[in-house]
Order: sequence, then structure tokens, then C-alpha cells
Amino acid sequence: MNPQVLNRSSSYLNLEQRLTLRSVSWQQYKVLQADLESIPGVRLAYFHGILEFMTISEEHEDFKSLIGTLVELYLLQIGMRYYRRGGPTLKKEPDVELIPDETFHFESKKAVPDLAIEVIITSGSTDKLEGYKTLNVPEVWFWKNGKLNVYALREGSYQQVTQSTFVPGLDLDLLVRCAKISDQYDAITEFRNAIAQS
Repeated sequence: MNPQVLNRSSSYLNLEQRLTLRSVSWQQYKVLQADLESIPGVRLAYFHGILEFMTISEEHEDFKSLIGTLVELYLLQIGMRYYRRGGPTLKKEPDVELIPDETFHFESKKAVPDLAIEVIITSGSTDKLEGYKTLNVPEVWFWKNGKLNVYALREGSYQQVTQSTFVPGLDLDLLVRCAKISDQYDAITEFRNAIAQS
């Protein structure tokens, strides 16, 4: 039996929403951050004067968790040392403060992760790449509209690439296909079986 792909946009009542403000100073950002810290489910990101407010949906959390787990399964399969750190706050005052959805350090723990993963469910863009460039994150993945876009930092700017620099053997088409499977257990099982046979 083939797992069914879910039309996730119609399956959740709590929808992710984003609001972006421009020309916001670091001081203004910090005041707003303090005012909103008691409100659950709201995430802020600040990068070069752009302030993004985002409410976190169940769909967002499902994709974030599943993609991180699939990457982790692959790393275990190939025996690569890694450290999965979830979404730590990454910042360089007074320019950038970001919370990625998932991060990975390869071979050893570092001040800056080797890979950051961002899940975008509704509106939103890759504007955050400028923030990640300031933080000097070598590789950033964006999941949006059922697609995975990979960006590698090369010679001071991000270039979109078709394979990960850190895990070049990872079949990204397989990862995307499995991430679209509606049931998390089925998705993980199918991915695990596929990489075991490769």
C-alpha cells in the first residue's frame, strides 16, 4: 500500500501567518521582543532592519520535525558524526537575530551551525539569506510549497545548488517525496527503507 500524500493546506485549523515590517531599528526590535515574549506560538526574526513576526502552525511543526528526522536518519545510515541542535537563537548584534527551524553541526560542535533549515508554509521568502550570510552559516535549506531549495555560501554570497555540500550523497528528491507523505511514521519508514537499499 502506498502512503497517501495529504493536502496539508486544508487539514489544519491553525494557520501560519507572517507579518513583515521594514526599517525597524535593533532597539525597536528588542522592545517588541520583550513585549511579545509572554505570547506563546509567536516567533520573531530580525535581519538588517527587517522584522518578521510569525505564528507557528501544526503543519509547520510537522514539516520541521519530519525533515530534521529524515536528515538525521541519513546521517546515522552513513555513519557521519553530527549534532542536531533544533532551533537555537543565532545572532550578531545589532544586525541579525534568527531562530532556524532545525540546525546541524557536522563532525564537531561549532559556534555557527553548518546547516540551517527553514520551513515556510504560507507567505515568506528567502530574504533571511542576508541574515544567514551575516551569521556566516555555510548552508541553508528552505522548504516551501513542497519544494526544497538548497543554498551554499560561496565567496561571500549564497548560490542555489542541487546537492548539499555537507551531505552530497543525500538524495534530495527522495527526501522531498517522503516529506510529502501525510503520515509521519510512513514517511520515516519509506525513507529508511530506501536509504538502506541504496
